[in-house]
Amino acid sequence: TLREIVDWKEIDKALSQALGKPFRVRAAQPLGGGCINESFLLEGTSAKLFLKRNRAELLPMFEAEAAGLEEIRKSGTLRVPAPIATGTDAYGSWLALELIAFGAPSPETSTLLGERLAAMHRCTTPEFGWSRNNHIGTTAQVNSWTDDWVGFFAGQRLTPQLKLAAENGACPGLVSAGERLIERLPVFFHNYQPAASMLHGDLWAGNWAADSRGEPVIFDPAVYFGDREADLAMTELFGGFDDRFYQSYRGCWDIDPGYTTRRVLYNLYHVLNHFNLFGGGYADQARDMIDRLNAETG
Repeated sequence: TLREIVDWKEIDKALSQALGKPFRVRAAQPLGGGCINESFLLEGTSAKLFLKRNRAELLPMFEAEAAGLEEIRKSGTLRVPAPIATGTDAYGSWLALELIAFGAPSPETSTLLGERLAAMHRCTTPEFGWSRNNHIGTTAQVNSWTDDWVGFFAGQRLTPQLKLAAENGACPGLVSAGERLIERLPVFFHNYQPAASMLHGDLWAGNWAADSRGEPVIFDPAVYFGDREADLAMTELFGGFDDRFYQSYRGCWDIDPGYTTRRVLYNLYHVLNHFNLFGGGYADQARDMIDRLNAETG
C-alpha cells in the first residue's frame, strides 16, 4: 500500500518550505475512516499536521481540495482546516492540512452549523461553476462557468455520471431513463431561479465535525457555485444532521417548496457517483430515483 512506501524526507522538505521553519516528521500515525485516501497524523519538530495521500496522478485532486478549503476560509463563514501544502514524492501525492482537535458536538453546534452554512450560501457569484475543475471522491467534476443552471447541472453533473455508469456496467435501461430525465430537467425549475451560491459540494455527515470548543468545522469539500439546495439535499441523503440544523438554516434563509422534488434530483448525482466509485446496489437506487423524477414530469 501507499502507507508502506512514503518518502518522508521529500515531505519534510516541502513542509519546511511551506511553514517557513524546519519541519521533520518524527512520527506518522495512520488514521482510519476514509474510503478514498490514506491519512496520517504527523508529529513533527515544529507542528502537528494532518496528511492525506493517494496515487501520484491524483495530485490535481488534492490541489483543487486545497483551493476549495481556501475559498471557504476566505468567506469568513464556516471553519475549515487551513491547507498547508500539496506535493508528490516518488510514491504518491499528498495534501497537508492544519490539524484540528475535534470534540463532542452540542445542540448549539447544529444551530451554528445551520446559521453559518446559510451565511456561506449567501456568498454568490454572477454565474454557476468555479475557477477550476475538481473531484467528487476521485471522480472528475467539471465546473465551467455558465449563467444557465439547468444546462450546468445537465451537462456538467448528470451527463458525465451517466456516461461513466454505462462504462461501469449499468444496465442500458438506467442510462436511457436518465437521458429522458435530462431532457425534462427544465420542468423542475418552473418559477424557480437559484442563486449561484458557494457550495461545499459533498456535505454529508462524515464531512463535518465539532472542534474542541463545540464550533462546527467542515472539510473534504468539492467546492463550486451552484444551487444551495444541492448542499441541503446531500445532508438528507445519508442522515446525520438534526432538526436544530434545519430549523436554524431555514430561520436564516427559507427554502422554496419545490425543494422536496429537486432534493431527489440533486441526490441522484451523488448516488450515480457512488455507483461509479463503489458499484453495488447504488445502480438500483439511482434507477428508482430516476423513475420517480420522470413520473413527476408526466
